Amino acid sequence: MKPEDAARALHAYVDGELDAVSSLALEAELASNPSLRAAHERLRELSASIRSNAEYYAAPARLKEAPAAPRRRYALLIPAFATVAAIAVAIGLLATRPGEDEALAREAVAAHVRANLSGRQIDVASSDQHTVKPWLSARLPFSPPVPDLSQAGYELTGARLDYLGSAPVAALVYQRRQHVIDVYVSRDADPSPRSPLHSLSRDGFNLEHFGAAGLRYWIVSDLSPNELADFSRLFAQR
Repeated sequence: MKPEDAARALHAYVDGELDAVSSLALEAELASNPSLRAAHERLRELSASIRSNAEYYAAPARLKEAPAAPRRRYALLIPAFATVAAIAVAIGLLATRPGEDEALAREAVAAHVRANLSGRQIDVASSDQHTVKPWLSARLPFSPPVPDLSQAGYELTGARLDYLGSAPVAALVYQRRQHVIDVYVSRDADPSPRSPLHSLSRDGFNLEHFGAAGLRYWIVSDLSPNELADFSRLFAQR
């Protein structure tokens, strides 16, 4: 099952409406796709919350005694009420469902920790942006920017290839004193020219996230929030 087909089948799977063959194919995809598993958990939690918290009301007895003509008017209004209810539910789902960014934030932190624990922080070791950028461009379907921020105290030490959301990304590695900063760069499906900087904190690490020129950036470090925000603004301006 293709990842995009699996994502579309999640709702039917959670509701128990998927046939056995499709369920087996989806479960195989869930086993190998962390982003899909996270989306599945969010849907299960949302479904459970709706079942446990939804309120049900009995119809007033006077409706049973209503004349025939008013009952016909009520019947005509049912489709309109159903449409309004469907729209309200859809808006509620969009408002309460954690977005893809939440899953990617956790993946970025996990990738940062994994690289540091494994000792595989760098595939190409160089402080020269003209060495790092061609190396990455030759291995990815896009060319990430590699700014030199050494004058501001952020030294480029190299780069590696990594994965976020099952997609290959560039991982630029900078250093500030003893702190490692990973900048994950991926393609952005959003056509808007730039999304604003967002600051997050996950599992003791600080993150900055923004989009620009068709690319997305996740910046992860144990630097203080203020220093990492300064780095992100400098990076975004280059």
